[in-house]
Amino acid sequence: MSDPRPLTVVLATPRGFCAGVVRAVDIVEQALRLYGPPVYVRHEIVHNHHVVEALRSRGAVFVDELDQAPEGALVVFSAHGVSPDVERAAQARGMDVLDATCPLVQRVHREGRRYVEAGFEVILIGHEGHAEVEGTKGQVGGGLRVVSSAEQVRALEARDPSRLAYITQTTLSVFDTRDVIAALKARFPAIVGPDTRDICYATQNRQKAVLDMAGQVDLVLVLGSANSSNSNRLREMGLSIGVPAHLIESGARIRPEWLDGVDRVGLTAGASAPETLVRDAIEALRAWRPVVVQALPGVEETVQFRLPQRLQDDARRRA
Repeated sequence: MSDPRPLTVVLATPRGFCAGVVRAVDIVEQALRLYGPPVYVRHEIVHNHHVVEALRSRGAVFVDELDQAPEGALVVFSAHGVSPDVERAAQARGMDVLDATCPLVQRVHREGRRYVEAGFEVILIGHEGHAEVEGTKGQVGGGLRVVSSAEQVRALEARDPSRLAYITQTTLSVFDTRDVIAALKARFPAIVGPDTRDICYATQNRQKAVLDMAGQVDLVLVLGSANSSNSNRLREMGLSIGVPAHLIESGARIRPEWLDGVDRVGLTAGASAPETLVRDAIEALRAWRPVVVQALPGVEETVQFRLPQRLQDDARRRA
């Protein structure tokens, strides 16, 4: 061990898997158990490399588009949701579909459709190109437009400023979203929308936990994949109060120079990152320093989402 000084690892609470991710992963695992491989999954079931590889090793086949899977195949739609065009394509190919779209994402879809049906032009606060945003654009329709910053709001024009609404991607930074909402309300005073309620409970809880933790540590490490929106937002939470913060795939990505002059490391995981990665990171830190682990108190999450009824029924029949 190169440095005998103890290193305190402070764990954020809550961290890691949220209920939507648990449900999505359970759907793929249950399908593999009940029906056997291969089970095709359109896009990554959740944005985490380790989760995807673990499922792939058990027989899940991840495809970018449905034409990469055989006609009639069992296919799972990812937690981020899909557009009606994808749903129609699956039906045309005679595919057996299990939809793992997070219920909170589906709530945003319903809210957006209600606005469109009421004659509103809808703005989506989110990141263009993200899987959830692409699915929401298709589900809501109505020429939905995407903005991610207050600067972009200033360039917006509305057909009728008195009939304008907004919805939000579920995995955004609460603080950045508030800034965008404030900009929208300043430019279009009649605009209607849900404040930050569409940002899911798990995203908000994890962001608050990192802010609480970051004020007590010298360094923040976030376990998660680079394409995970909510994990990137957690890293930004640490940076926002001036604490060095890094997003890493696993403990193997920790650089020893990050620990220079550091006595307390804050550790968390994005909503799509399993707790095994947190344990792995702690063991990686032990390679350089004696480690003392301290878990901070935080919100206890009790939300659970039901699996599709078909999976529940088939599991009972086979029990």
